[in-house]
Amino acid sequence: MKKLLLVVDYQVDFVDGALGFPGAEKLDDLIARKIAQYRSAGDDVAFTMDTHRANYLSTQEGRRLPIPHCIQDTAGWALYGETGQTATAGDVSIRKATFPSLELGNWLEEKEYDRVELVGLVSYMCVLSNAVVAKAALPEAEILIDAACTAGPDPALHEKCLDLMEALQMTVINR
Repeated sequence: MKKLLLVVDYQVDFVDGALGFPGAEKLDDLIARKIAQYRSAGDDVAFTMDTHRANYLSTQEGRRLPIPHCIQDTAGWALYGETGQTATAGDVSIRKATFPSLELGNWLEEKEYDRVELVGLVSYMCVLSNAVVAKAALPEAEILIDAACTAGPDPALHEKCLDLMEALQMTVINR
């Protein structure tokens, strides 16, 4: 079975930076351990990176969410903590300017993964939208979300999102 762990936007600004929220930091050890497990099994690990430029506030997202965050090459753009320390030069890292990534979908279409597991932040925005991209790119692969390794600042919306992903025939574990 060919497997991929996709770490979605586990970046400083989403954990304890501009858009950080209580509890996001608690995912760090869990995600880092999961990365180590995938690596030791010979499975693949990839990262998405929310990536904005200095003109963020003049973008559609910036006008709707006027909080500069994940500006490329700033401290807030970096992967967070122990999770960030696990990243290697050989890992695929996909920079994305909005919630989902077409580049991710195109890259996944070229792969033959049987399972794609998603972890990271924010569950009801970037994790959800990239899980849908993965499902579209690999319709026969199991798309798995570890609820213990994702979160959002609104707990009720987070739970609704997990329900929605299950309704979209994704596997949600550790609820």
